[in-house]
Amino acid sequence: MKREPKRGLNSLADTDALEDLMRAANRGDSAAYHRLFTAITPVLRKVVRARGAALGHAGCEDVLQDVLLAIHSKRHTWREDAPLRPWLYAIARHKVVDAFRARGRHVAVSIDDFAEGLPATAGPDPMEGRDMDKVLGQLEPRAAEIVRAFGLNGETTAETAARLDMSEGAVRVALHRALKSIARLRERMIE
Repeated sequence: MKREPKRGLNSLADTDALEDLMRAANRGDSAAYHRLFTAITPVLRKVVRARGAALGHAGCEDVLQDVLLAIHSKRHTWREDAPLRPWLYAIARHKVVDAFRARGRHVAVSIDDFAEGLPATAGPDPMEGRDMDKVLGQLEPRAAEIVRAFGLNGETTAETAARLDMSEGAVRVALHRALKSIARLRERMIE
């Protein structure tokens, strides 16, 4: 004797009823088809969200639509003697995996979610000064002083020469040598 599909089905808990609805839907019963999709959609939404949480709300809804479309288009492949729930869950699981593959290794995060935390405080970068002090610490003291005078304090050649009791030409030569030393140190730091 053929069982009639139950009305008012709200979940996958009553799998016999779902299987009856699927059988009826496959035979062209549009009301059973509607009740089946009404019953399975909330449960499949939970499955997709649990497995695809990193896809975000909109991504999970897209996957759910793919799952429902796959169920619709492949419902004739469901064997009527097999349980329905594993078939539905397998489709959901594969569609989530497909979504992750399509997205690749990139994680899409809206910058609006971090807008409040992004603005940096005004002022010099504290790490920049630390790196410069580290490099200057490896130079001879006079070469480091000349680089500081030009690069950090903005002194002219004449001002530096007067302050260090050197000729302007000697300051330029010392600065050139110091910059070459910094370039070599930088290469070593990168390697």
